[in-house]
Amino acid sequence: MAIPYNKLRVRIDLDAIRHNYRLLNARSGNAFAVIKADAYGHGLIPVARALAEEGARTFVVGTVGEGVQLRESGCRGRIISLLGPLDPEDYEALLPHRIIPFVGNWEQLTRLQDAVEASSAATPEQPLEISLKFDTGMARLGFHLPDVPRLLSVLAREPRIRPVMASSHLATADEPGNWAFVQEQAEIFQAVLDALRQGGVDVEGNIANTAGILAHSALHHQGQRAGIGLYGCNPFAGTEQEALGHDLRPAMEVSAPVVEVHPLAAGQSVSYGCTWHAPRDSVVAIVAAGYADAYSRSQSNHGGVCLHGRRVPVVGRVCMQLTAVDVTELADAGKSVQVGDRAYLLGGRAPGRVTPEELAGWWGTITYEVFCLLGLNPKEYR
Repeated sequence: MAIPYNKLRVRIDLDAIRHNYRLLNARSGNAFAVIKADAYGHGLIPVARALAEEGARTFVVGTVGEGVQLRESGCRGRIISLLGPLDPEDYEALLPHRIIPFVGNWEQLTRLQDAVEASSAATPEQPLEISLKFDTGMARLGFHLPDVPRLLSVLAREPRIRPVMASSHLATADEPGNWAFVQEQAEIFQAVLDALRQGGVDVEGNIANTAGILAHSALHHQGQRAGIGLYGCNPFAGTEQEALGHDLRPAMEVSAPVVEVHPLAAGQSVSYGCTWHAPRDSVVAIVAAGYADAYSRSQSNHGGVCLHGRRVPVVGRVCMQLTAVDVTELADAGKSVQVGDRAYLLGGRAPGRVTPEELAGWWGTITYEVFCLLGLNPKEYR
C-alpha cells in the first residue's frame, strides 16, 4: 500500500526500464526480470507488463504471495519465488499458480512432498517445478555441494516434484577488488551443476546478477537474474569498471512541492535543534517531504535537492514531513523560487540532477534501499 498522506510524486519511466532490459538481455541472452519487492519500489504489475511486452518470459519475485499477485494480474510467464514457501498458504499456492520456488533446505523439501501428496493437481506428468538453491559462499540460504547425493535420492522417490533450475547468489560480483571470491563461487556452482547432471537431473543454472551479466560472462549459464540494472543503477559506479554499466538509465524520479519561501537573517537558525545557522542573509524554501515519506533523516544538513535545474543544499534537520533547503544562490541568480515549485529529491534537470548513487551516498546506504523506500509513495507512470 502506498503512503496515503503526503504530497510526494514518484514518476516511473517505463521506457527506461524497457531500455535497460534490452541492454542486459543483449549482454546475456536470457535475462530474467527481477521484480521482487514491488519491482524495487517501481511497481510490480506495471513493470512486469512493460517487460513482458519487451520479451521477458521469466519473472523473479520475492515471496510466493507476490508471485500469486503477479499471476492473478494476467502474467503468463514463468514466475520464480526467491524466498520460496515459508508458511502453509505459500505451499498451497504453488501448484495452482504455477510458481517455481527456490528450495534450499530439507524442511522445505519435506513440506513440498507433503503438499504434492495432498494435492490432486500434481502428477508425474504435471509436476511441481522447483529451483534448487545452493549456498556457494554467501552463507545465507541453500543446500551445499555435499548435499547433492542425498538430494538426488530424495528427488528420485518423488516424481511429482521436478527440479528445473539450480540457483545461487553472488556475494561480490560488483566489487572488482574481490573478484577472486566470485571465481571461488563460480567453481563451486559449476561442481553443483555437474553433480546434478551426472545424477540425471538436467537443470538450468542461474547465478549471475546484474554485475554478473555485465562483467562475468562465464557465469551466464542458461539464465541470468537482471535486478538493480533494470532500474538504471550501475553496480560498478565509482569503480574502475564503471564503463560496463554506463548506458543504464535511471527510471525513478521523486519530487515534492515547495510550501514556503522566506528570508533568514545572518546567524538565524532553521528547523529542530538549531543545527544550521545562515552564514549570511539568506533565503530558504521549505519542501513538503520528510522521514514519514521515506526521505531519510540522515540527510539533515547533508546533500541537496534539484530546483530549477540547480542543486541546492538541505539545511537543518529533516523533519517528519518538511525539509528546508537554502535557495540563496538561486535568488542571487534571479531564479526566484515560488510556493508550488517542484523540488526533486531524486532526478530533476541537469546540471543539478540528483542521481540514485548520490542520494544513496548521502543516506549512507545503497540504491536498492533508496528505491524500495521512496517507492512506497504514490507512483505515476510514463
